Parts: sequence; structure tokens; C-alpha cells
Amino acid sequence: MVTAYVMVKAATGDVDRLKSEMSAIDGGVESVSVVAGDVDYIVKVRVDSPADVKDIATTIHEMGDIEDTQTYIAMD
Repeated sequence: MVTAYVMVKAATGDVDRLKSEMSAIDGGVESVSVVAGDVDYIVKVRVDSPADVKDIATTIHEMGDIEDTQTYIAMD
């Protein structure tokens, strides 16, 4: 099992809508947290492979009103 964290910077203040959209992604989104700081959301992903992480991160990055994403895979 692979655990990863996708840091998401949004280009809109519509926090609830984007949180709902990211939470609804099929295939491994475990949680979406709204955070303060350099990013707006942290999305926790638990999937079978790094390729699955890439698929979810790409889906998030291609959503409307997403400015940037950074993905980190946990090593332990």
C-alpha cells in the first residue's frame, strides 16, 4: 500500500466545492483537509501503486480553479 500527500494550491476561495470535488475522486482519496499556510488543502491518498498516486494527483491538478499541486510519497 502506498500513502501519499498532495499539497493543493487553489485559485479560488470556493473552499467547500473544491473539497467536495477532491473527496469524490474514486480510487484512494482517504481525506481532504483545508489548511492555512502556503497551500490550501492537503489530500491524503492510499493506493496500491505509485502509478495510482500519479493518476489521482493528475486528476486534482487538472480540476478547474487548481493553481498548483505538489505530491509527496511517504517512505514508511
